[in-house]
Amino acid sequence: MKVLVLNCGSSSIKYQLIDMENENLMAKGYLEKIGLPDSFLTHTVNGEKHKIEQVIENHEEGIKLVLSQLTHPEYGVIKSFDEIGAIGHRLAHGGDKISEPTLIDENVINVLKEFTPLAPLHNPAEIVGVEACKKVLPDVPMVGVFDTAFNQTIPEKAYMYAIPYEYYEKYGIRKYGFHGTSYKFVSKRVAEIMDKPLEDLKIVSCHLGQGASVCAINGGKAVDNSLGFTSLAGLPMGTRCGDIDPSIVTFLMKKENLTTEQMDKILNKESGVLGISGLTPDIRDIEKAASEGNKRAEIALKAYDLNIAQYIAKYAVSMGGVDVIAFTAGVGENQTNRRREICKKLEFLGVKLDESRNEVRGEEKEISSDDSLIKVYVIPTNEELVIARDTKELISK
Repeated sequence: MKVLVLNCGSSSIKYQLIDMENENLMAKGYLEKIGLPDSFLTHTVNGEKHKIEQVIENHEEGIKLVLSQLTHPEYGVIKSFDEIGAIGHRLAHGGDKISEPTLIDENVINVLKEFTPLAPLHNPAEIVGVEACKKVLPDVPMVGVFDTAFNQTIPEKAYMYAIPYEYYEKYGIRKYGFHGTSYKFVSKRVAEIMDKPLEDLKIVSCHLGQGASVCAINGGKAVDNSLGFTSLAGLPMGTRCGDIDPSIVTFLMKKENLTTEQMDKILNKESGVLGISGLTPDIRDIEKAASEGNKRAEIALKAYDLNIAQYIAKYAVSMGGVDVIAFTAGVGENQTNRRREICKKLEFLGVKLDESRNEVRGEEKEISSDDSLIKVYVIPTNEELVIARDTKELISK
């Protein structure tokens, strides 16, 4: 079975076509700036990139362009759309309504609509992507894999907020957690590398990219996640504030005469390491600025490292210990300095980093020393493969 994996954003489509007979990646690509005059697609086959600059007005046109590349006469990887056995959609927020991969029907669409207020940038675009696929490939079954699903095992004591219980009952205000597909892949891969049953491991996985979170995984199940009701909580991220005193919100709104929309923009798009540094949300650029003596860049990095280390230590409490720390996603996989500084703060737990092993970028590797009490790994995530596997398994049933 060949599975087309789609991740639809508000103005983008990321995709991979995977042959599930051998889990071979046949082609992948990224369509950007849908609805803008300078939209373009970067399509990759066997490492060779093909850039197509074409005005794409909507997601339906985008899906058609993606399919045309998969069947392209020169570098196509399939002869016809009939070879696509299923479509797996990455879906952001299903709240507590959906905890497993599921066939997409009207119920799933309604769940996406219900939780749109909690994922306003993601859920609407995903609905559009699903509807576009229905029009272009009406006979191909579709499976939704929710980012919140893996975190549905988080217990009440960890997901409940200390606010009046009626708001949980009325509006579902609780911690949901995100990056579930990434954590599912990383935790399984750690167990495979260590040749140990996943059920026997206590793992803290750090998904560090523009969006970032830390997840406590005990016996293969999530027991806590730094992201919360929305994807704003927890760590300071590229542009998102992470944990702050809630009174800061009302204080600033009064002092600056801000609307809820303006405040939301500040917290989601103008905060994080961008807000502290005043420079950029890109950790690489902030590291460069810090090395050149920029004090605010230095503070941003120190705050970033400290928060991640604190969450790792916190989750040692949640699980009664830690066997493994795993770093994944753009920053986690590539920024050696950040891993080093985070692990230094955890030496009191018995974490020992091997400096030579840590000099690795984007590769699967143990980076702790042989005598480290807690093993530390870099594990490049593969969310698309998780979605493809879940899609195949469900369709095969």
